[in-house]
Amino acid sequence: MSVILPFVSIFLLHVLTATSETILQCLSLHSDPSRPISAVTYFPKNPSYPPILEAYIRNLRFSSPTTPKPTFIVAPTHVSHIQASIICCKRFNLEIRTRSGGHDFEGLSYMSQTPFVIVDMFMLKSVEVDVEDQTAWVDSGSTIGELYYAIAEKSRVLGFPAGVCHSVGVGGHFSGGGYGNMMRRFGLSVDNVLDALIVDSEGRVLDRATMGEDLFWAIRGGGGASFGVIVSWKIRLVPVPEVVTVFRIEKTLEQDASDLVFQWQYVADKIHDGLFIRVVLSPVTRSDRKTIKAKFNALFLGNSQELLSVMNQSFPQLGLVAEQCIQMSWIQSVLFWDNYPVGTSVDVLLQRHATKEKFLKKKSDYVQQPISKAALEGIWKMMMELEKPVFTFNPYGGKMGEISEFETPFPHRFGNIFKIQYSVSWDEEGEDVAKQYLYQIRRLYDYMTPYVSYSPRSSYLNYRDVDIGVNGPGNATYAQASVWGRKYFKRNFDRLVQVKTKVDPSNFFRYEQSIPSLASAHSIVSEKKKP
Repeated sequence: MSVILPFVSIFLLHVLTATSETILQCLSLHSDPSRPISAVTYFPKNPSYPPILEAYIRNLRFSSPTTPKPTFIVAPTHVSHIQASIICCKRFNLEIRTRSGGHDFEGLSYMSQTPFVIVDMFMLKSVEVDVEDQTAWVDSGSTIGELYYAIAEKSRVLGFPAGVCHSVGVGGHFSGGGYGNMMRRFGLSVDNVLDALIVDSEGRVLDRATMGEDLFWAIRGGGGASFGVIVSWKIRLVPVPEVVTVFRIEKTLEQDASDLVFQWQYVADKIHDGLFIRVVLSPVTRSDRKTIKAKFNALFLGNSQELLSVMNQSFPQLGLVAEQCIQMSWIQSVLFWDNYPVGTSVDVLLQRHATKEKFLKKKSDYVQQPISKAALEGIWKMMMELEKPVFTFNPYGGKMGEISEFETPFPHRFGNIFKIQYSVSWDEEGEDVAKQYLYQIRRLYDYMTPYVSYSPRSSYLNYRDVDIGVNGPGNATYAQASVWGRKYFKRNFDRLVQVKTKVDPSNFFRYEQSIPSLASAHSIVSEKKKP
């Protein structure tokens, strides 16, 4: 304690004596004078501070008056603004939280229990598509929708495998893996990243050649915010047919939903790799009777005749007919999967705030053995009892089973049939209401224990979940971080720790689920042992 208290006192002294003027002087000194950083720096007294802070808070659980607020916000428009932010935050003992789209489900990209700053990337949103080379450079502050839009402007036969929610920010999505409905053909977003620009803890701007292959490996699925601020990404575009086909079929338990979901487990990961069939399961009430609705959403990279042939051969139980198949371009299928009506203008992809935000909680699991019909019926009973939580089953197979679990930090490859997303959302305010819904989703998650992966029970980084473990305050130990780290990264966790120790030994980039530095943890232990 005699060693830690002076450190805390010095830490607080730096924070308390740092005024907005002294901070701004530091920021201006270390940034490009032709791009005044003062124009994009917002302190609490600035009228623009509240709307900028609130604009990308996607989870209303972290938008209350008691939610910790940043000392200031920088919305960089130039890489030197990021460099200056890092240098000055180190000087004034402030943590950095990097926000691209604000979809971190636990709010870790814009909230901290210690004095912190938000580097909000929303102004860095350039997308440069090279059709001839079939590549693109995309800034971390861009949304997936803006990326898709830019690709479609240049080509009808190129696309990119990423998520289905168009307002998700590229930075967090890519650095956590990047699921999408073309992953069975092309893998994850990170499997198609060719290069990146990152600002490290020393304020250096590095590309793949200068950062080295270890760091380049780490940021493709290991969570970029543990290692630096990623400015932009070079991605490989993928070929898509001029015509793709989608369908959406809904069934209740009374319409044999149980049998269909049971059979889907044996089909979804083995079917044609151009076909992705997601199942969304939700408790509903029909004719005053509780039941389960299973919604089968599909994207097929081909025309309807080909799709019908595949379905009749592999999954005839669903009963797909020609009238249920909708042919469209790939970019129109993006809108369909984002739940827009057929015929909606693609311009909607440029809207960053198209829907009202909610209070929410997400969790995830991986299923490696089919769940029996009897077990499914028990799950339906639990869902109807709880009434609110929803399941989303995302199929595996295809390309996902061909890539080594060590190729990127994202390890959830071969051996998985499907991934589960647990979701609960609500509109009502109040702590008691929140506790009720959090209890529901946690109870359902606990109930699923016998049916999902184990040793470890795995989770998906981009479905951030602090229930599985967090770092302690300050510099996390390896033991603390490995509790949650092995669930996200399995055996890749140790390599991530090695990379972190090398590139950010002082553990400057840290948060509740950041990769720890062994060098930083060792120095703390050594200090404590001193007489």
